[in-house]
Amino acid sequence: MSLIDYIQQLSEDKLLYFAVPVFVLAILIEAYFNRIAYYKKDTIVSFIMMIFSAIVEFLPKVLAFVAFFYVYELSPFKDTINRQWWAWLLLFFADDLSYYWFHRLNHEVRLFWAGHVPHHSSVYMNFGTALRQGVGERIHKFVFWLWIPLLGFDPIMLFTMMGISLIYQFWVHTELVDKLPKAIEFIFNTPSHHRVHHASNIRYLDCNHAGVLIIWDRIFGTFSEEVKLIDKPKYGLTVNINTFNPIEVATHEYNAIWKDVKRASNWKDKLNYIFNAPGWSHDGEDKRAKTLRKKLKEKEANV
Repeated sequence: MSLIDYIQQLSEDKLLYFAVPVFVLAILIEAYFNRIAYYKKDTIVSFIMMIFSAIVEFLPKVLAFVAFFYVYELSPFKDTINRQWWAWLLLFFADDLSYYWFHRLNHEVRLFWAGHVPHHSSVYMNFGTALRQGVGERIHKFVFWLWIPLLGFDPIMLFTMMGISLIYQFWVHTELVDKLPKAIEFIFNTPSHHRVHHASNIRYLDCNHAGVLIIWDRIFGTFSEEVKLIDKPKYGLTVNINTFNPIEVATHEYNAIWKDVKRASNWKDKLNYIFNAPGWSHDGEDKRAKTLRKKLKEKEANV
């Protein structure tokens, strides 16, 4: 098929159009049963962030689709892998692995964190927060999936799988579901695991980056169990921004990076403020997540 044929197929994909009304209905139902999980101004900001991210993502998504097509055309497997059931299964794992590393690096590279942080800026955990997507991250997002078309998966398959993953992830943003059976908790990303991810408690920082499968976090050492009785998750940032101004929510970390870069005296430090993990400092306490977690473990071991 030509690029035009793929674009025509993409235009006929209505997966997310059907999902959005379901999301809104889920928000209304959750708000009815758990009203304290919602605050009107906060929820409005979440919807605005969803709109902002969709606008910012439009051009990168178009360019990514074209790039996926041309990479796919170079694949030696493009005539081998079609849309068989086993191909979808392989794609599921490839997509989920890509999401894990995209999401993890959004937390471990400060420039990427600046684009992702709006998603974590709410002090509430609910389905509305799921819509509070990172804005700046939409620019670099698709680079992490660029290797998959080279394996012989066509752009429509890839975009479809990315959409399915996004829909799944909506449902893990809730406090209404406690813990699921152990087998499910071991393999899949669940509300319990994702509450950890949104928590600002030191033991939970930068953990559980999973999209659908939590096994990636277990394999790569970023998993943390939710232990409510010991350390109940506190949502939001380590230092909350305390604003409902959508422009500030979307850009505050970029401004913070710029201020740190200006006060750094040499290029090495300037680059560290951009590409090192959030919390790195050339003249102050190291507040990177891995450093804080290490100190907490040492403290608990000595108690």
